Amino acid sequence: MQTIRHDKPRRTQQSWCMETVDVKLPFELLRAANLEQSTLAEEAARLLALEPYREDQVSLGRAAELSRTPVAAFMDFAAKHGVPPLRYSSEDLEEERQTADRLKV
Repeated sequence: MQTIRHDKPRRTQQSWCMETVDVKLPFELLRAANLEQSTLAEEAARLLALEPYREDQVSLGRAAELSRTPVAAFMDFAAKHGVPPLRYSSEDLEEERQTADRLKV
């Protein structure tokens, strides 16, 4: 079993630390998922943050923050997992088109 260790929330000089939990995972799961022990905590955090982002429960910035990943790196991670890092509805695209048309005048 693999343990993921995290910290309690507290204010440091650099930033806020979030409350965290320890999780035990079977080593066979790491092998099956092709994950390295040395990067497991970071990878697990990104995978866990990806689902609420995919479901529009959190913003891109919040998902990156929750996984302690720079936004640009989280965007790449999301794209590699089939989740568009930037989302525009058809209404957003139409508004952008109209704005672009106005600016051309």
